[in-house]
Amino acid sequence: MEEETRSFCVILRAIEQIKEKPIRSDTLGRGQGLGSSFMVPIHARPIMGNQIIIDGSIGEGGGQVLRTSLALSALLERPLVISNIRVGRRRPGLRPQHLAAVRALARITAAELRGDAENSTSLVFMPRRISGGNYRFSIGTAGSVCLLAAAILPPLLFAPHPSVVVLEGGTHVPFSPVFHYLEKVFLPILRRMGAEINVTLDSWGWYPRGDGSCTLRITPCQGLQALHLPYRGRLCNLTLMLGLAGLPLHIIDREESRVRMCLEESGYVLERQFEAAPSPGQGNVLFLRGEYEEGVAGFSTLGKKGWPAEEVADDLCRQFLDFDHSNGSVDQHLADQVLLYLALAKGDSLFTAEKVTSHLMTNIEIIEKFLPVRFMVDPAVHSVMVTGTAFTVQNKEHQ
Repeated sequence: MEEETRSFCVILRAIEQIKEKPIRSDTLGRGQGLGSSFMVPIHARPIMGNQIIIDGSIGEGGGQVLRTSLALSALLERPLVISNIRVGRRRPGLRPQHLAAVRALARITAAELRGDAENSTSLVFMPRRISGGNYRFSIGTAGSVCLLAAAILPPLLFAPHPSVVVLEGGTHVPFSPVFHYLEKVFLPILRRMGAEINVTLDSWGWYPRGDGSCTLRITPCQGLQALHLPYRGRLCNLTLMLGLAGLPLHIIDREESRVRMCLEESGYVLERQFEAAPSPGQGNVLFLRGEYEEGVAGFSTLGKKGWPAEEVADDLCRQFLDFDHSNGSVDQHLADQVLLYLALAKGDSLFTAEKVTSHLMTNIEIIEKFLPVRFMVDPAVHSVMVTGTAFTVQNKEHQ
C-alpha cells in the first residue's frame, strides 16, 4: 500500500513538472486538460514504470477514448493519466455518464482518483485489484447504461469471482446503443467468443428523465476465443421490435406500416414484436435485428417530438439497407465495440466492417497503447484482422 501511494505521488509530481516545463510543441499536441498552456503527448507514453498517459483528444476524441482507456487500465491494473478529455465537444470534459464509469471502475478496482469531477478535462486513475461481486451503479441522469456497461465489462470478465451488476440510467437514449442492441447483438457475439454474460431489462429509461435499469450477470472466463467472421452469409430472419411508453398507439402503427412498405416491397420478410415499455417517462424506439447465417446486426431509431412517425421508420430502413447492401459481416457499431475483446482473444480474428469509421480507427489506436496487439485494416474492402494477445489473468503482467 505504501509503495502504491508513493507511486501515485510521483505521478502527480510528474504532471506538475510537465505543467511548469511544457515539452516542445513539435512533438506534442496542445490541450486544455491540466492548464491553459499544458501540452501532452499525442500518443500514450509511460511517465514511470508501467503508467500510461493518454491524450483524450486523440482521433475521434469522444467518450470512447475515456471508456476504452479506463477499461484497459482497470483490466491490466496499470495507472492511467488522461488529459484533454472531450475537449472538442460542445460541453467538454467529464459528463455524469463518464463520471459514473470512472467511479464504477474505481470501486471495482479500489482505485485512487484525481480529477473525478464534472467538467474536468483531466483524470488520474490508479487501480489496485479487480473484485467481482454485487454492485449497483447509478448514473443519476439519462446517461446510457449501455455505455457504462462497455466500460466495466472487460475487467469484470476477468475478475476472480462472478458479478451481478445493476446499472441505473437511460436504457434507450440518443447517441448510444439501445438496451436491445446490447442484449440481441453485442452480447451474443461475446458469448460466441467464450464470454458468459447475460443481461435483463428491469425498467425502461428514456431521455431526458432516465430512471431505467438493467442487470448484468457476468461469469469470469479463463480466456477469449478468436472470431472468424469474414462473411455474414444470407439473411435468415429479420425482426422489428417496437417500443412505446406514454404515447398514443397510432405512432407505432404508422411506424410499422412504413417499415413494412419499405422492406417487404423490396422482398424482405419481416417479423414483428411489440413491447409495452412502462416507465415514468415517455419514449418510442424501433429496433431491427437481422440474423444472418454467420452473424447478427442491429439498427435502432428513437422517436422524438416533432419528428413524424414515417420519418422515424425511414431512418431505420436506411440504416438496415445500407448495411444489407454492403459486404459487411458486422455493422459499423459492432465493429468498433468488439475490437477490445478481439485484442484480448487467443489467435487471429477477422471480420468485414460495414464502414471503416473514425470510431473504429480511434479505438485501434487506444488499444495499441495498452496491449501488444496487431491490427491490420484494409480500407479498400473494409476487412479488419486482429492478432490477439491470448490474455489471461495469469499472464497480465506480461501484456
